[in-house]
Amino acid sequence: MNQVVNSEVIDHLLASDEPWTRYRTFVDLLGRDEADRQVQEARAEMVVHPQVRELVTAAAGWPGYALKRHNDARHPLYAFSTLADFGLRYDDPGLAEALEAVLERQSPEGAFQTQVRLYRQFGGLDGEYWTWMACDAPTLLYTLLAMGLGDDPRVWQAAEHLVDQATEQGWLCSVSPELGKFRGPGRKDDPCPIANVYALKALSLLPDYQDSHATRRGAEMLLWHWQIQKERKLYLFGIGGDFRKVKYPYVWYDLLHVVDVLSCFPFIHGDERLQQMAAELAGQAGEDGRYTATSMYRAWKGWSFADKKAPSPWLTFLAWRAQRRISLSDRINPVD
Repeated sequence: MNQVVNSEVIDHLLASDEPWTRYRTFVDLLGRDEADRQVQEARAEMVVHPQVRELVTAAAGWPGYALKRHNDARHPLYAFSTLADFGLRYDDPGLAEALEAVLERQSPEGAFQTQVRLYRQFGGLDGEYWTWMACDAPTLLYTLLAMGLGDDPRVWQAAEHLVDQATEQGWLCSVSPELGKFRGPGRKDDPCPIANVYALKALSLLPDYQDSHATRRGAEMLLWHWQIQKERKLYLFGIGGDFRKVKYPYVWYDLLHVVDVLSCFPFIHGDERLQQMAAELAGQAGEDGRYTATSMYRAWKGWSFADKKAPSPWLTFLAWRAQRRISLSDRINPVD
């Protein structure tokens, strides 16, 4: 794969009425400094945009309600992560108190907690509890890091806990000790694909861990799953037609999400399996290089990435950014 972002795509992104798309295009695709006038203008417009303010309001209501299923796209957990993807920061209006509410709920182990609805039939407690699981805690850690709170000792404790949870197979379906025998619907010793995606996304923001044994094992887990995609599922996560659909926000296990996260790690850019995944994603672009959602979350209706009839500037940006990261790398160093 040898994709670079063409000028027509850049022009399309910069002409978008989505300030988050323009802002990230300036910074991530054009390499503009945050002090650049156009960057500052796009960011200022983003912070006050009505759709962004709605997300901030949703995040400010944390925890909102007990999470019953981890792919509930309307939960405040994903308002937080989407704002982080856009580039919002802790000192933007309405976010400081919301993030402090997250920081106040830290487990003794170090992971940040979410209010979750548990059911006895899954091997644990019954009722609503503040707790952590490998499929939610890393998203909170990612949000805190992306929004500029990486110097907070509580955040570092959470990062160290996440690294300690990694095994030779990557991240398993791990949960807080008080949940007892609770785990997802898969083989006990299997890694959990979505937990690996979330963990890698958080650790990609920490230079000390970006090329670590933990991230290498997690990346290899996802690449291995692609390699054996016709053989088996892991914790009900398969790599079929639904996986290949272009979808946002990053709520679950799908092609764009996985390629975007893996593209953050130069040590696998030369891996044939990642190249195959990136080529699969590139093949879904229109003739003009733009991407249109092939699946959507109804809770996000009204956003361009939840419109299956027209190209989305944000989806186009995400896909091209991931491909650009991989294409520009000169480090071909497969996972050990």
